[in-house]
Amino acid sequence: MPSKPETITMDAVYTAPGYLFRRMQQIAVAIFVEECKAYDLTPVQYAALIAIRTHPGIDATRLSAVIAFDRSTLATLDKRVKLLHLTRSGAALLRDIMPSVDRAQARMLQPLKPADRKTLMALLTQLVDLNNEASRVPLRAEDALEHLGKSS
Repeated sequence: MPSKPETITMDAVYTAPGYLFRRMQQIAVAIFVEECKAYDLTPVQYAALIAIRTHPGIDATRLSAVIAFDRSTLATLDKRVKLLHLTRSGAALLRDIMPSVDRAQARMLQPLKPADRKTLMALLTQLVDLNNEASRVPLRAEDALEHLGKSS
């Protein structure tokens, strides 16, 4: 006689790693947006500005690889390569937003004890690194360095 399928409860959902990662991502974005509301900047836009400042002259394809973001969502570009540079207002925005970003990052981890924060960050870093290739958009920071080497 076939066994009766086990009933799955919401507790099984609430304790699953994927659910917890998704919820923490929602919380992290909400905190970032709240702390940075005066600047009207999303976490991805912030990462893009940092990448452009770090790699002046980067193209959109390499930018998407450096910040591990789907290129199709960055912008629809024509077939010409567009090299990106940070404007003065972009540099000023980054300078001005940093205290807000720092507050947001601290708030995300604030409920944990300092030792637990360090442990969590080490484990998250390890998980992201070991699972990088499973991502729809794996992080490819080396692409920016390759681009910069060819543009000199």
